[in-house]
Amino acid sequence: MPERFPKHKNMEIIAKSKSVRVSPRKTRLIADTIRNLPLEQALVVLATVKKRGAVGLEKTLKSAVANAVKNKNLQRDNLMIKTIDVLDGPAFKRYHHSTRGRIHPYKKRTSNITIVLSEKSESRSLELETKIEEPKVQNKTKEKEDASK
Repeated sequence: MPERFPKHKNMEIIAKSKSVRVSPRKTRLIADTIRNLPLEQALVVLATVKKRGAVGLEKTLKSAVANAVKNKNLQRDNLMIKTIDVLDGPAFKRYHHSTRGRIHPYKKRTSNITIVLSEKSESRSLELETKIEEPKVQNKTKEKEDASK
């Protein structure tokens, strides 16, 4: 049976959750903590954090992993989190009743979560290693000699 999706070098797997009933501000706090973590470590953090925003992120991340394994025939160990976007979804308008027949409006906000996974590549890991270099120390005596000339 031929593969449904041939393997490409830059294959991306996308999972979206829309209208998650948690404020985007609260969800972004958790998204920022897992953004640069390896996939397995991110799943562990999401399972142990006691925040409402972690539940929607965990479901979306597990969905993205399942999409990669089931639909694209990728290995779970070769996946990494490329991007996590948490955008505003539709807001429910509600009202607090106040004195003298007045009302105070407020919004129950929702989030749209998008997680993009990609395959780890050897070239990417080499790029990261080459970018990390020791800071260059300037030689002050050489600068003084150049200035005196």
